[in-house]
Amino acid sequence: MIGRIDEVVVDCAEPLVLARFWAGVLGGEAVERHPSWSFIDPPGWTRLAFQKVPEAKTAKNRLHLDVEVPDIAAATSQAEALGARRVGEIHHDDAGSYQVLLDPEGNEWCLVNS
Repeated sequence: MIGRIDEVVVDCAEPLVLARFWAGVLGGEAVERHPSWSFIDPPGWTRLAFQKVPEAKTAKNRLHLDVEVPDIAAATSQAEALGARRVGEIHHDDAGSYQVLLDPEGNEWCLVNS
């Protein structure tokens, strides 16, 4: 082993805006350490940080978060109220169900129920 995950960092245009959004999704408090760096410490998970970068998002994420919920439809409505955007409909397969969403800066993530 080389080390352990200290935090997961998301490049973005508005760190505090995304920290507040993800605090609403995962819990924890949005902390602005600097105008270019904010973070949350969601209960039961590692720190999720947001770093200001000059370039805009241009392609699909190579890594995304799956957030397990008991009711995908209800959680989707709650996420949309926080500023998420729905992509398509709920998908169902042998592994369970999931809904693809975009956060306020267009980063893909999923609500899942297995």
